[in-house]
Amino acid sequence: MKCSCGRNAVIFRRYEGRPLCATCFSQQLEKKVKGDIRRAKLLEKNDIIAVGLSGGKDSSLTTHFLSEIAEKRKDLEVFAIGIDEGIKGYRDESLKFARKLCKKRGINFYVFSFKEEYGKTLDQILSEKKGMECTYCGVLRRELLNRKARELGATKLTVGHNMDDELQSLFMNYLKGDFMRLVRLGIKPVLLKNQRFIPRIKPLRNVPEKEVALYCILNGIEFHNGECPYAGDGIRFDVRDFLNEMEERYPGIKYTALRAFDSILPILRKHFSGSKLRECKKCGEPTSRDICKRCELLTTL
Repeated sequence: MKCSCGRNAVIFRRYEGRPLCATCFSQQLEKKVKGDIRRAKLLEKNDIIAVGLSGGKDSSLTTHFLSEIAEKRKDLEVFAIGIDEGIKGYRDESLKFARKLCKKRGINFYVFSFKEEYGKTLDQILSEKKGMECTYCGVLRRELLNRKARELGATKLTVGHNMDDELQSLFMNYLKGDFMRLVRLGIKPVLLKNQRFIPRIKPLRNVPEKEVALYCILNGIEFHNGECPYAGDGIRFDVRDFLNEMEERYPGIKYTALRAFDSILPILRKHFSGSKLRECKKCGEPTSRDICKRCELLTTL
């Protein structure tokens, strides 16, 4: 199978109906991501960008692209933050890839751990709290990432969510009837007005997961490919399988679903403006409740 340029193809994009060689594929993906960044105005003058870097494919590619852009735009500063939850044999391995990438790209990498911040590793927490793996990990990790990004002076916090991640979150929130979370989705999520909350951006939001992995492989971006030992069989995995099955049967349906959501998102945001953030009465961090979820969970430890 040949690319239109005559080279051997490395991928056949079923949703476009055409094969692409390594060079054309890489150039097109770069153009797409950088075009999305420009059109959505994800990067503004004098921005200080913190990248949540785990060492996996998505955050590694995000770090790669943003550090490239920062090399050309001297008004931008990019650094990475790693969160060590304390998952033995998993997070320690992934952070090795993260450190190697940051050294290669010449950017600072800061690592903060659950053990130092909360007094226990995730392994220790979950030895006592069975069945709440993703709850403890997700809440504590997000709070720590936001807090450290703010303390390090970041104006934006970048997460490596790809198109599949976004669609899974979209369907999950819809099925749960959680419209407040639904309207926070998007390549440049609605800003939560609180000085302690760092705005998040998603440069890879319109890139399929498989294409993220392929770009990394073709362009020598090493990444950790292990699966979290605490990953379960919750609703996200069922939604993921459903979307993949639909894409297999109807190529391009993921893009169609995402474009449809984007077209109605402004209307949804008018009707579901979301909860106003206040300060947690215990820790002072932004929350929509009197006591934030992090503090609520920490009281159970």
